Amino acid sequence: MPIAAPAAELIDRLVYANRILYQQGIVDGLGHASVRHDSQDGVFLLSCNRAPGLVRRRDIVCYDYDGNAVSDTQERPYLERFIHAEIYRARPDVMAVIHSHSPSVLPFAVTHRPLRPLYHMAGFLGPGSAHFEIRESGGNTDMLIRSSYLGAALARALGGHSCVLMRGHGSTVVGTSLEQAVYRAIYTEVNAKLQLAAHALGEITFLNEEEARLSSDMNDGQIPRSWALWIKSLGDVDLDQ
Repeated sequence: MPIAAPAAELIDRLVYANRILYQQGIVDGLGHASVRHDSQDGVFLLSCNRAPGLVRRRDIVCYDYDGNAVSDTQERPYLERFIHAEIYRARPDVMAVIHSHSPSVLPFAVTHRPLRPLYHMAGFLGPGSAHFEIRESGGNTDMLIRSSYLGAALARALGGHSCVLMRGHGSTVVGTSLEQAVYRAIYTEVNAKLQLAAHALGEITFLNEEEARLSSDMNDGQIPRSWALWIKSLGDVDLDQ
């Protein structure tokens, strides 16, 4: 059954999101970003198996929640498209998903220490980060979420949080918009770096629950300003190249 074509503007924003995440050092040759289809239920947009900094318009593919391509493509898919599929299935509020291996987050993933907001820019971490231990669902693996079964386990671990840390792997963040998810991926890494530094100095005074909520609500209204800067910082970008 043919699906509705996603809006061209949505495809462009997803290409920009990939480029921004690379430019900001959140992803390198690996990692991926997706967005829910704007008019077709049960479908999301994700690049084919391409380094995020090289993603182009023609690389964007539509997938269903079983990880099957539902738009024409001859390209290989990401192995971990099930991260995105199962989170969209479990969380109707989520409009975008980003998976990365940003380095400052990894120490928290392997120690079970939650990320918590130590300044207003990371207020979305107010409830703390969730944690995913792949051995509990898959035993000994290559750490990748390469099946619907493991994707569903990850989605359960995420629960209602905005960020889940993945032991020995990385993290996944979600947002109610693509721009918000990009913002959260960037500031998850920044907060992790600051939390590591502050911990070496002594006890940390984190934002309390209300401070975090108020800060997060305030920052959501400012995301377009950062988004415009991030796009500007990319320079002249040909989204077809």
